[in-house]
Parts: sequence; C-alpha cells; structure tokens
Amino acid sequence: MAEISAQLVKQLRDMTDAGMMDCKKALVETNGDIEKAVEYLREKGLSKAAKKADRVAAEGAINIKVSSDFKKASMVEINSETDFVAKNDGFKELSSKTIQIIQDSNISTTEELHTLDFEGAKFEEYLKTQIAKIGENIVVRRMAKVNAEGSGIVNAYVHSNGRVGVIIALKCQNSENATKLADFTKNLCMHAAAMKPQVISYHSFDMDFVKSEKTAIIAELEKENEELKRLGKPLHKIPAFISQLELNDEILAKQEEALKAELKAQGKPEAIWDKILPGQMERFKADSTLLDQRLTLLGQFFVMDDKKTIAQVLAEKGKELNDNIEIVEYVRFELGEGIEKQECNFADEVAAQLG
Repeated sequence: MAEISAQLVKQLRDMTDAGMMDCKKALVETNGDIEKAVEYLREKGLSKAAKKADRVAAEGAINIKVSSDFKKASMVEINSETDFVAKNDGFKELSSKTIQIIQDSNISTTEELHTLDFEGAKFEEYLKTQIAKIGENIVVRRMAKVNAEGSGIVNAYVHSNGRVGVIIALKCQNSENATKLADFTKNLCMHAAAMKPQVISYHSFDMDFVKSEKTAIIAELEKENEELKRLGKPLHKIPAFISQLELNDEILAKQEEALKAELKAQGKPEAIWDKILPGQMERFKADSTLLDQRLTLLGQFFVMDDKKTIAQVLAEKGKELNDNIEIVEYVRFELGEGIEKQECNFADEVAAQLG
C-alpha cells in the first residue's frame, strides 16, 4: 500500500474542501491516487468540488473593449506576479494599450499579438521594455475576440475588480432589434460573471458525463439531507434526472400522466387541470435539471429574475420584440484560472511562459 503523507492529504483537502480524515480515508481506499481520491469523495458526497481556479494566486487584470456598434468585442487577461503591480498606473496603461491593439487588429492569438508592429517595434519588444520599467514579470496570457455576424449583437462586461470578464453574442432575425438588445446582452454577461456557467447549453454534455455527475450530485444531496434531517428542516428531493439531455418526450408524457392521476385522486375538476399542469411540469423540469442549472448559461435562473431561467428570459424577450433570439457565443475569463497545475509560485509560472 502506498504511503499516505500529510502533504498528500493536505493537497487533496485543498482540492476538495473535504474533511482531513475523509481525505486520508479516500487516499487509503485509492492507494494514494489523488485523482481517484477526488472521484471517491465526490461519489460519497464529501467533496464540495472546489475548483483550483477559485483559489489560484495569480494576479493581474482582465480588460475588455466593445465597438460602438456592438459588432465586435475583445477581451484580454494580463498576468503579473503581485496585486500591487496590477494596480500600478504603468500596468494599467499597458493593459489599456494592449486591449486597444487587439480590438483594432485582425489577430486571434497572443502569438500573433507579439509579432505586431507597435510604437516602432514589435509588441514583444514593447512588452519587455514595460516589464523593465514596472520591475516585475508580466504575461499577456490569453485573449478572445467575438464578432457579431449579420443581425447579431455582441456585448461584454468586466467586474470592477478586473478579475472576471465575459463576452456574449446574440443572434436575432430582425437587424433592427439588434441594437435594442445591447443592455440586455450586458445583463446576461453580468449574470455569467457572477454565476460561472461553463457552457451555453446542455447540448455540450454527453450521457457519460451526465451519468458521472448524477452520482456525485445525488451523493451530495443525500449527505446534505443527513444534516437537514438532524436540524428538522425540509429535505432535498433526490432527482431521477439531472439534465435536459435525459428528458425525452416519452418521459415528459409519462410525468404528465402521473400528475393528472394525482389531480384526479385529489378530486380536482378536470376543467381546471390545464391551469395547474403547466406549472407542475415546469417544477418537474426544474427539479430534473440540477446539472444544467449549475453548469449551463441557458439552464440557470436569471439573477435579475430568479423565477425564470435564461432560456425563458430569452424567449420572453423574443416575444416582446416579435423575434427569435439565441445565444451563439459565450466566453468567460476568470483571472488566473487553470494556472495552478502544481505546487509552484506564480513567478515561476510567468517566467516559464516568457521562456
């Protein structure tokens, strides 16, 4: 059996937020395989599935630029070693100039950015002079550009602390409606900044992923129910389904028949069933799409109207404008996400990228 060191236990705890003894047991059960230990804890409902990106120490800022006609938006993440430098006027000027260069050019990668001519030299040389002036390693880590085609519109949002940025592009049928959707699109970006959806819709999932997540979600709910029961509070309903990907016409029809049977047993007049059933079916769908609510933009309940999902809000906006509106592109950057791959300091990460 592999030796389970205190450092390994701490690493697993940092990754999952599970208890120390639970982490040690998981590592013993998986013979010290930390990835299998993470899955073990999730299946037991002991992991809060904390993302490394939530705790990564990378500093810097995210900057955005949107054209006045809302047809083009750009976003860039520039990393520094310390938060102090990220607040430096020199760093802010560098960030402002960089996003403007990206917005004005046809480039799509940071590699292309470094080869652009800027202020009498290549951007790469300009960046090196700024690093020398500021006195700290700086990396233009990643960028994104989104163009709205035809009757589409794009808008963006960056949080006031510069740590989260979002771009969303919408498509509609009537080009006259596009500009009317600018503020609405920004509100969607603000929602995504706060709620962290990973993809636009459940169509990005496959059944193997859903099956794996279902095991973890059910274990998590059952674990929480133990505490709720102890406190005498209402228990979570354990779902049979967790994603729209699982809900086909046959399942929905079967559920509707079951609800009708309940109404009949309750003595509800059949004449009013059509007023009751839609709400009950919506409740069933909400209870059966927990994964979509956690990970998909369309499946989440809108922060500005938590009775409706983003999909429902889009449908209402489309009805209001007599148009069909859909989200066609979504990009979200969170400062430093994914950088922490192993126990090393951020200065080494930056130095490695500078090569």
